[in-house]
Amino acid sequence: MSAADPMLEAERVLRICSACMYCDGLCPVFPAIDGKHGFSLSDVSYLSNLCHNCQGCWHDCQYAPPHPFAVNLPATFAELRQRSYAEHLWPPTLGRAFRASSLAVPTTVALALLTTFALVLSTGSTEMLFAADAREGAFYRVLPWPAMAGLAGGTFAWAVIAITLATLRYWRTIAPGGTISEILRALPVALSDIITLRHLGGGGPGCHDDGERPSHRRRILHHLTAGGFVLSGLSTIVAAAYHHLLGVAAPYPVGSLPVMLGLVGGVTMTVGAVGLLGLEARADREPSDRGETRLNVAFLILLALVGASGLAVLGFRSTPAMGLLLSTHLGLVFGLFAALPFSKALHAPFRAAALLRAAIDGNRRASAQAPEAAGDTP
Repeated sequence: MSAADPMLEAERVLRICSACMYCDGLCPVFPAIDGKHGFSLSDVSYLSNLCHNCQGCWHDCQYAPPHPFAVNLPATFAELRQRSYAEHLWPPTLGRAFRASSLAVPTTVALALLTTFALVLSTGSTEMLFAADAREGAFYRVLPWPAMAGLAGGTFAWAVIAITLATLRYWRTIAPGGTISEILRALPVALSDIITLRHLGGGGPGCHDDGERPSHRRRILHHLTAGGFVLSGLSTIVAAAYHHLLGVAAPYPVGSLPVMLGLVGGVTMTVGAVGLLGLEARADREPSDRGETRLNVAFLILLALVGASGLAVLGFRSTPAMGLLLSTHLGLVFGLFAALPFSKALHAPFRAAALLRAAIDGNRRASAQAPEAAGDTP
């Protein structure tokens, strides 16, 4: 983006799009701007997160560069998405960290790794860093359970609270008003769009991740990454149940439920993140924003490292490398949780909120059109 004021550029481009509407049907952005001639800050914040960056409009647009109108909606929205994240972060001082997240995320992860290794050394477990131990409870001889649970619980709670409050702040900005019943009626449609990632289909053929040729690779890789993250979380929950309810300490047998969930989750998350990094490397830079690209890359690298390090712990847990690998994996996990509120992870709840708003607006349009259709009936 080269415009001095991205808000002015967004309004200029959106006015052209709302007059043209050639791209109607590609994604939910265009029905949302149909008939509008002015766009407020809340409108632009909503629309930029409703955009799934499939880049279909970039390739279909007759006014894209080198046309004098120079319409570049994907790049415009990419810059404004980052602004919406920074403006709604909680606490608000995190906005500065987000704007420098290409440094803030690795710095946070590095501090988490240093803290983890410092705890391992301070608890007298130095010898466990380089000793083979496959007995029950071996993981807690590397880092005692209270320290492991305390760091994991603290960083995860921080992430949940900060992201929840940031999303609520964002919802207050874009909320269309109305009643709770309207929200409940719209929720099934919004949840379907969120879970299926339908709008990464670019209106059907997929995203333009490789020039003119659309594909569903990005949608599939998003599913793998998100599904792997969820399965890894479930693995941790099941492992906690084994520990507290069954009285069995990690590491668990390879065929056990927590290990199998972690194995499948780790593989799918790593494959998905590495695949998305590959798409980023080959992406067309013109319909994108360098800041958003850096956010994507930093977050995907972190996810890939978390997944790969977890798989390494599983693969080498009976060897002298177990302690070092486990400490590294735990540090990466703690760093991931700590950095989530100012990472690209924010796009998930913000886009979910935008899809809920779109579903509410869609129901309202359908309700308004129903009496007209009934009036046309002879």
